[in-house]
Amino acid sequence: LVQSFQNWFDESPTEKTRRIRGRYWLTFLLLRFTGARIGEVLRVNDMTDIDYRNAEIKLVTLKRHSRDANGRRKVKVEPTRLVPVPPSVVTEVGTFLAQFPQMRGKLFKLDQGNFRRTFYERSETARIPKGLNHPHALRHTRAIELTRSIPLTGVQGILGHSSLNTTAIYTRLTNHETKQLMRNAGLI
Repeated sequence: LVQSFQNWFDESPTEKTRRIRGRYWLTFLLLRFTGARIGEVLRVNDMTDIDYRNAEIKLVTLKRHSRDANGRRKVKVEPTRLVPVPPSVVTEVGTFLAQFPQMRGKLFKLDQGNFRRTFYERSETARIPKGLNHPHALRHTRAIELTRSIPLTGVQGILGHSSLNTTAIYTRLTNHETKQLMRNAGLI
């Protein structure tokens, strides 16, 4: 899928097409490497929410509500979180903005429906099976990668989950994976 998006961007026939496709390519990269929801990425302001030096993206955490003393939902709270990404991701953003400075401040201001349609087209090109061909699959992909590398509480913070139980869903292993881990640990 990464290759499908990158080829589509790299093969842009005109400068205008490259500018348009580049925004979709960069949105895809943020989705892929932050594990964020599509609505969270589309709210990123490239002028204030990207720390180019430390390769971090500030995201507003959606789907977070506070509750009053009786357990009723109160006003929606919008906490933020800093998510580290590979330096190549922020370099790609910086390179694009150097080439298209008129996009500053509006790089990720895309229509969610248009992004989804593009995502489905790129998924089809990459032969991603139906059911896995949606942007939220990238969130699940990143979550699984992270649970295999860092402590669960770190994954919880990166994904913006309020409950560790939500994050723990990603720790499920197949029987084969469990057996391999046991073998590596000398337990079988």
